[in-house]
Amino acid sequence: MSTLLDRPNVSLAEQPDGLVVSGDLSMNAAADVAAAGVSWLRTTRATSVQFDFSGVDGASSAALSVMFEWLRASQVRQLPVSAIVLSPPLQRLATLAELEPLIAQHSPVQ
Repeated sequence: MSTLLDRPNVSLAEQPDGLVVSGDLSMNAAADVAAAGVSWLRTTRATSVQFDFSGVDGASSAALSVMFEWLRASQVRQLPVSAIVLSPPLQRLATLAELEPLIAQHSPVQ
């Protein structure tokens, strides 16, 4: 795993098959995290990708915005998203926002 973006409170790393975000993904960092992820998605050689937000500390609409930006970038590249993993606070926010169907279609089988 290599780091794509490292800020005092949030980091973005790449794995061979996806992106991993950890820390406090606030509005202040969201644009940079989204842009770094989109840049990686444009150049990756992966045949499918995963988005792992399990290390995101709080429930933030900024994190969901980053996820949507990455989903759009993947769709443009016709790059299948094999999994979206959310932290418990983000999962609760996604439930409140009625995003379960979108997340579920990209959730790993448990």
